[in-house]
Amino acid sequence: MRVKKHSGELVPFKPDSLRYSLSRSGANPEEVDGVFERIKDKLYDGISTRELYELAFEYLKSCRDTYAARYSLKKALRDLGPEGFYFEKWVARMFQEDGYQAVTGQTIQGHAVTHEIDVVASKGKELLAIECKFRNDVDAKISVTTPMYFMSRVVDISNISYTFFNKSLKISAGWLVTNAYLTTDSIKFGEYHKMNLLSWDYPKTYSLKARVDNNGQYPVTCLTSLNAQDKARLLKAQCILVKDVVRYPKFLRDLEITDQKRKQVLEEAIELVNSPLEH
Repeated sequence: MRVKKHSGELVPFKPDSLRYSLSRSGANPEEVDGVFERIKDKLYDGISTRELYELAFEYLKSCRDTYAARYSLKKALRDLGPEGFYFEKWVARMFQEDGYQAVTGQTIQGHAVTHEIDVVASKGKELLAIECKFRNDVDAKISVTTPMYFMSRVVDISNISYTFFNKSLKISAGWLVTNAYLTTDSIKFGEYHKMNLLSWDYPKTYSLKARVDNNGQYPVTCLTSLNAQDKARLLKAQCILVKDVVRYPKFLRDLEITDQKRKQVLEEAIELVNSPLEH
């Protein structure tokens, strides 16, 4: 049996890959088996990856909201679009959760030209320039020209003192963060030049997905008990992480939902951030 990718390409269906993705939702082996059996009965040759995702999401949600929330992470990151403004906000919040001070949308003067830096983050004597590459396409890959270009920007802003967070520091490192994949050449180039690259599945030991699952740094767009309009309202109110909902439930009071719905959302949020998955 074959599966049709977003690009239209037909590829062989891999049951083990589906089982693995289901297990990464937090479902136990028995639950994974149950969901897999229910999905298997609805498969057909040429089924789209989108339809396969929707089937898995539906059945996981029938088991537990948080399973579906974790399973939807890739889509939830795309929902931080369409232009990636909130993806940059989310990346900044991720670094803040790791103890950094962080701001988005900064313009600084380099040796030759000015540069718009998506996120500037600092902890101790570190000052990081972070480039965010957001992609809407499910199978998008970042070509080698992107890390090449970013490295040239880091060189242009190196050895200059900048004042951020009431401190005068020089850029200590650059980070390239994307919700997409990296091409083989991008990875080779980044590793050779010792660049900090973070993508959906790279580096294998601490990819973007692993980092989120390990630390519970889920975007609010993961929450399955809210519709798209309510998620948009939370983002506009600068409620970026599911952790923000847990820490400040008042964000939910501004939504036009019932008290029962607020309770359901809060319960999902608490369970999601308090049950991290170790990759």
